[in-house]
Amino acid sequence: MTPVYFSFTSAFALGLTGLAFHRTHLLSALLCLEGMMLSLFIALALWMLQLESTAFSTAPILLLAFSACEASAGLALLVATARTHGTDRLQALNLLQC
Repeated sequence: MTPVYFSFTSAFALGLTGLAFHRTHLLSALLCLEGMMLSLFIALALWMLQLESTAFSTAPILLLAFSACEASAGLALLVATARTHGTDRLQALNLLQC
């Protein structure tokens, strides 16, 4: 495994472990998701450059667009949660009361 592939794999794994273990605030979970999406975007863009084909050249841009939509929806949920519950701590949220 080359160092480039190792760095992207480790960045994705760190984002995944951060999402799994740091479940205190909603903002930290959203940041871990964004880190995972960023590592996927860079890996997909480098893969497209390595293949030198134009068939899948729009895939990194499409992933970036979906990542932006995910980030905006997550921030909207964060603002709504902070306004209704007064905090973004995930332990204070109960899905049965929403």
